[in-house]
Amino acid sequence: MPYIETTDGTEIYYTEQGTGKPVLFSHGWPLSSDAWQVELKLLADAGYRAIAHDRRGHGRSSKTYTGNDMDTYAQDLAELVEALDLHDLVVVGHSTGGGEVVRYAAQHGAGRVAKVITAGAVPPLMLKTESNPEGTPIEAFDGIRAGVLRDRSQFWKDLTEAFFGANREGSAVSQGAKDDFWRQGMLVNLAAAYDCVKAFSETDFTEDLKALDVPIMIAHGDDDQIVPIADAALKSAELVRHGTLKVYPGAPHGIYGDYQAALDADILAFIAE
Repeated sequence: MPYIETTDGTEIYYTEQGTGKPVLFSHGWPLSSDAWQVELKLLADAGYRAIAHDRRGHGRSSKTYTGNDMDTYAQDLAELVEALDLHDLVVVGHSTGGGEVVRYAAQHGAGRVAKVITAGAVPPLMLKTESNPEGTPIEAFDGIRAGVLRDRSQFWKDLTEAFFGANREGSAVSQGAKDDFWRQGMLVNLAAAYDCVKAFSETDFTEDLKALDVPIMIAHGDDDQIVPIADAALKSAELVRHGTLKVYPGAPHGIYGDYQAALDADILAFIAE
């Protein structure tokens, strides 16, 4: 399996399919590059070099105790891009991965990144603070940490309900999709999963969004129960200079079904522009 080793000795797993203009996918918490399997094939079939990695602590990458923070995630991504010598690059991130690619593009991507795409992404800031009163209270994230620590296997199963909108009337998400979320979640190192909650909830991406000088597509479902659209995409769209906002009516946080088909079509169209 292909890996790179970062400067701090962490092994980062990646997979790639196809040839052509590179498109790099960054997954959400607590998943892995497997979350992008459909997109990897679609992009490769469309003539792109589609790449996805497992964030440190996740999937097949090193089970890290240290470095489970957004600055290090972005640095890891920069080292992967450099190792693969990627240019004219499109970066795509879901949820936590959306924060990762925004920080990477803003702080490391000059001369390499051509476009950014986020879906259900955590920027600009999830946590409720004095300057962000509409955010989610810290108690909610403390509850997530407690659930991960107490019984992560059951927590991942419970989380799939809101993640995929399975708790909504008319939901068509399959048991298989929920089982695959659980499977990927069980690969995460516990320390990395725990620390990543702080990374995705307390990192402020406001200045990163303002610094982006490339086109960005900001996609979000308007029934996202994990990262509410009003606190995320709608605010991010006001901070970027070259943004395109895509709102998917009734779509949840998890990329699945009709939402996935519509999002993938929009990704292909945006890249091709």
